[in-house]
Amino acid sequence: MASFCSSCGAQMADGATFCPACGKSSTQSAAGGAAAAPAQSQSTAGGLSDNVAGALAYLLIPAIIFLVVEPYNRNRFIRFHSFQSIILAVANFVLQTVLWMIPILGWIAGFLLTIAVLIAWVICLIKAFQGQMFKLPLIGDFAEKQANS
Repeated sequence: MASFCSSCGAQMADGATFCPACGKSSTQSAAGGAAAAPAQSQSTAGGLSDNVAGALAYLLIPAIIFLVVEPYNRNRFIRFHSFQSIILAVANFVLQTVLWMIPILGWIAGFLLTIAVLIAWVICLIKAFQGQMFKLPLIGDFAEKQANS
């Protein structure tokens, strides 16, 4: 019975000590002798891992697509980040519109809000890519309720 290389997957003859395709030892792990890194527990949905889809949701258009397209719309993690992204964008738009109508102080507050939203957006994107469900204050609880429904 033929065996297969743990590194490249090529077929090896019985008793072979080295892979004919890549040259790795058959006793050596795929990581080159070091202990193999633990596999991430992220499941894949439609070809994208959960953490990548969650991070892409913060680009807004993919968030809308993920809430409509199967199998993404059945995944709680992806739904949470999609809803949080959309709610953050809508809240930012509404607050920016109101603040920019107020001369000088509103403009300054609008600029500061833009910086705060950008920082929150980057933090959420990074946390989603790390596979964490980071909830923003106020917005996160609402997003979680929507994701669970």
